[in-house]
Formats: sequence, structure tokens, C-alpha cells
Amino acid sequence: MIYWEQMNAKPVPTGPAKLLHLHWPLILLICAVCATGFLMLYSVAGGTLDTWAKPQMMRFGLGLAVLFIVAMIHIDFWKKIAPLAYLGGLGLLVAVEFVGVVGMGAQRWIDIGPLRLQPSEVMKVTLVMMLAAYYAWLPPEKVSRPLWVAVPLILTAMPVALVLKQPDLGTSILLLAGAGVVMFLAGVSWWYFSSATAVVGGTVWAVFQSRGTDWQLLNDYQYRRIDVFLDPTLDSMGAGYHITQATIAMGAGGISGRGFMQGTQSRLNFLPEKHTDFIFTSLAEQFGLIGGLTLLGLYTAIILFCLLSAFANKDRFGALMTGGLAATFFFFFAVNMAMVMGLAPVVGVPLPLVSYGGSAMLVLLGAFGLVQSAHVHRPRGAYG
Repeated sequence: MIYWEQMNAKPVPTGPAKLLHLHWPLILLICAVCATGFLMLYSVAGGTLDTWAKPQMMRFGLGLAVLFIVAMIHIDFWKKIAPLAYLGGLGLLVAVEFVGVVGMGAQRWIDIGPLRLQPSEVMKVTLVMMLAAYYAWLPPEKVSRPLWVAVPLILTAMPVALVLKQPDLGTSILLLAGAGVVMFLAGVSWWYFSSATAVVGGTVWAVFQSRGTDWQLLNDYQYRRIDVFLDPTLDSMGAGYHITQATIAMGAGGISGRGFMQGTQSRLNFLPEKHTDFIFTSLAEQFGLIGGLTLLGLYTAIILFCLLSAFANKDRFGALMTGGLAATFFFFFAVNMAMVMGLAPVVGVPLPLVSYGGSAMLVLLGAFGLVQSAHVHRPRGAYG
């Protein structure tokens, strides 16, 4: 059977023929989500392109070029450079400590010429690449042995600690979640995940117990966000202002919304961060429940296409990387939507491909380029 499959295996496409083997439905879905972002940025700017929509379109054009370039390069190249990419991302996070730019109460960015880069966004991708390469190298029988489980835990703990120090709790959660999914897909025993769940429970308990003590684990403003999450009516003009205005905006949208550019919460500047973290509430106010579900449907379709590509891929690195990036993307929009709807504390996570921001847009499109590379260069059987 194996001989028959080898004899009838189809060659991996080369040269311009690779373009025909790209996952075009996935690219169209990504473009649709980005177009939704342009529309909303145009709207919340009061009907002007120059403020946010035009710069975002330019980043999208650059990011789309990056996607195609990354997709054309063989997946084996990305597997070989995964450790270097990880070390590069880690180095950028260390650099933030020394030359990072402070903004919105956190030191998260580095100025590189005209671009302000957020290294934690890069690490979301390079960590998944590194773990996928590690498990592609590791024999399956060693995956759940304690010594070999310790390696990915250390690889994950280092960037998480650096990102927490910035501080950026939301991105730290996304890094942990993405790494956890790669380990799960690689076949790490359930016992480790049960232990991790117990550790998370203990950490949450310690966080609450440490409040007001000398060993307080979170900053005061982060505790304030938890308070507001538990009681949304608390301090509606202070720490609870964001979520109060977001609730009003979404409630005003109803089923079908107030109409394009008719969102008073955003146009009258009641809604803070309307072009970044809280842009989903602007969409919900203008297009209502129907608009919100439509965007959620686009996101879900992207995840499904990525997972189908991962499950059909017989290359372990390509499959794990695609699954890990799909999970990271899922947690990305799930945390944002839960945050703005009051289902989770506000942790400063933008809406992927929709919120205004250069680093996130470029890195995400580069990540989808990796997904496409894994799809184009996957091993092909007789019917593959």
C-alpha cells in the first residue's frame, strides 16, 4: 500500500504553478474581514479615509504582498529557520526592556524607522513555529516524557514572562493558549493539561489573595478591571467607562443596527478606543446583531478552512503550525469579543484584521502566508 502510494504520489507544485494551489477561499475570507475593517475605520473617523482607513489599506497592501511571498517559499525553509525566528522574537522582546516606547501605560513597542513594531505580536507566530518544529523533530514516543515536556514549557515561559513585564496580560494569555494548543495537537498527555488547569486555578487564587499585600501580583489598574468585570455598574465614569459605553452602543444597534455612519456612540466620541480595541462595538451599533454575526461567521470560516488544511496535511510541522496559528487567531478574536461584550475583563486585545494597527496586521498576514506555504507544499498522495 505504501509502495502504491509512493508510486502514485503527485509532485509538489513549483514556480508560478504554486499560485494555482493557494487556498484562495481562505485569502478571499481574509480580504473580506479586512474590508470590513476599512469600512469601520472610515465610519468611526467621520467619513474620512486619511485618518485611519487609508494607512490601514496601505498596511494591508504591504501585508498581502508579504503573505504571497511567504506562501511561495517552501515550508521546509520555515521549519529550518523556526529556531532563529523564535530567538529573533525573543531578542526583540528583550530589546523592548531597553529601547521600548511607552504608550497607554505600557512599554510594548520599538520604533524601527517609519514603523512602530510590537514584538509581542511577532512572538505569537514565532513561538508557534518553534514549538511545531520541536515536535516535528521529537519522536512521538517521547512527546509526553517529563524531560521533553519541560522544553516547550521553558520556550513558552520566557516570552510570556517578558510580555507580562511590559505589562500586557492579554497577549500573555494568547501566547499561553497558542502554545497549549500546539502541545495538545502534538499528543502531550492529558495529565499535563489537568495539572496546568490546577496551576491556573491556584494562580487565580493567589492573584486575589495578593491584592493589597507586599507581594501583589497585578497592578492596581488590572485589579480595577477585574472589579468592573464582576460588577459592570461599578465606577461607570472611571474604570467602567469603556464597558458601559460599549454596552450602550451594542444595545442601541439592536437586530439590524442604526445604519452605516449612524452610530452616535462612536461619532460623538462617547466610545473610547473606537478604532482599536472597541471597534466591534461600533460595528454592532451600526449593523446590529446581523452585522456582528456576519463578522463572526467570517472569522469562523477562516478557522474552519485552516483546521481542514491542518488535518489534511501529512507533514507534521505544517499541520502543527497551521493548527497552532488557527488557534491563536481564534483566541485573538474570541478574547476581544468577550472583552467588549463584558464576558471577560478588559485586557487590551485588538480585533484581528479589523482594528487599526500596523504590527498586528502585518504579522497576521505573514502568519496566513505560513498557513498557505504549508498548504501549497504539503505532501500529496494519489488523490491529494
